Amino acid sequence: MTPAAVTTKRDAILAEAVPLARAEVDKVAEPGTVGEYLGMDMLGGRLAMHWFECLSPGYRGWRWGASVARVSRSRTATVCETNLLPGPDAILAPDWVPYADRIAPGDLGAGDVLPYRLDDPNLEAGFEATGDEDVDQMAIWELGLGRHRVLSAQGRGTAATRWYEGDPGPTCEIAQQASAPCSTCGYFVPMAGALRTVFGVCANEWSPSDGRVVSLDHGCGAHSEVDVRRPRPASVQDPVLDELAVDIEVHETTEGGASQGDPSTGEGDAERDAPGRHPDEATTHESPDEPPTD
Repeated sequence: MTPAAVTTKRDAILAEAVPLARAEVDKVAEPGTVGEYLGMDMLGGRLAMHWFECLSPGYRGWRWGASVARVSRSRTATVCETNLLPGPDAILAPDWVPYADRIAPGDLGAGDVLPYRLDDPNLEAGFEATGDEDVDQMAIWELGLGRHRVLSAQGRGTAATRWYEGDPGPTCEIAQQASAPCSTCGYFVPMAGALRTVFGVCANEWSPSDGRVVSLDHGCGAHSEVDVRRPRPASVQDPVLDELAVDIEVHETTEGGASQGDPSTGEGDAERDAPGRHPDEATTHESPDEPPTD
C-alpha cells in the first residue's frame, strides 16, 4: 500500500537526500530497473519518501521508494527502508473476495460443494416433529416438509421473480412466438404449494423446456393442442394426349442430290445409280435386233 502524503512543511535537508535514496534502491533492485526520479512526498515531520520509476517489464506503473528521515536539529538524513509500491497507473489484481461470496450462479460443477450459510435469508426453519404420528405424517409426506430448513417467503419471491423474468417466463423469444400458453398444454405439470399459481414443470420430451420450470403464460412450438398450418394442395390438371401431332423425318441426301436409302438396312437404288445407266431406262434385258414378242 502506497503511504499517503500529509500536509507538512517541506524539509530541505531530506529533499537533498536524493543521491542517498537512489544508492539504497540500487542495492535492492535488479540492475537497470531503477529509472528517473519522480519526486518526494512528505509523510510526517522530518520523514519523507523519494520515488523512482520502476523499469521492470512486469511492474508497469510501479515505483521504487526510499523513505528518509532525520532527528531533530540534525542536518544528516538517513534511509529508513526501501520499497517497490504500485503507483496510480499500476496494474493490480482485483481485491480478494471470500469463496462464499465469489462464487456465482452457474459456477458450481461436478464435485463442487458450496459452504454452509447459517443465516441464509432465503431459508427458514422447517417443520419440527410434534410426536403425533398422524400430524407428522401429514406434514412430512403430504406437505413435503421434514427438512431442517425450507424456503422462506423472501426465498420464494426471489426465485419466482428470477424465473418469471428469465427464460422460463413469457418474455423470452420462444414464448413470444408460441401459438398457445403452457397453461393449456397437456404436458404441463403444476407445481406444489404457493408457486403452483404461476409455475409448473414441462414434461414434453420434444420441448426445449422439458424437465424445467415454466410459467403458465410461457409457451413453445411443442404444445399438445396446437397443429402446424397445412397448406392446401395445389390443383393439377389431367394430362392431355395430343394425337394430331405429326413427326417429320428428314432424310439426308447424297452429293448428287439423290435420296439415300435406309441407313440401317444398307438398301438403296443401286441399280438406278449404276454407272452408264439412265434412270429412265427399262430394267429388262432385251436385244434391239429382236422383234418384240407378244
